[in-house]
Amino acid sequence: MTRSRPEITVEVTEGVCRLLHHHNMACITELRLGNGRRLDVLALGPKGELWAVEVKSSVEDFRVDAKWQTYRDYCDRFFFAVPMEFPRDLIPEEEGLIVADRFEAAIVRPAEECKLNAVRRKKLLIDFGRLSAGRLRGDDKMDMLIS
Repeated sequence: MTRSRPEITVEVTEGVCRLLHHHNMACITELRLGNGRRLDVLALGPKGELWAVEVKSSVEDFRVDAKWQTYRDYCDRFFFAVPMEFPRDLIPEEEGLIVADRFEAAIVRPAEECKLNAVRRKKLLIDFGRLSAGRLRGDDKMDMLIS
């Protein structure tokens, strides 16, 4: 049975969130950033570090995406996450790479650290907390932009 792109995206996202949970990170999925873009996963670590993960469900999905570089302004580390069958050599070598399915995931290539400035970090941490609390309450109005 052939899976659709949305199904693959959900499966890879589930695997990524499980992996990041094992790295002691809390995840928010499907969030709008201050630049108007939508990020698949933003993870917050115990020391306040922020990792961004952009899920690519297919080669076509990767090739038509011209926005992924803008996510670097919202994280300390940036990763692509792809399904197991994705040709890994397409992902730029300077970017982190996670391979995942809905059950498991692995960091195939670590992402280089590029520290956020203190002002942006503080704003992102506040927004992360407010967005998480709003989603727990089911408050759609709290699904604001992460700046």
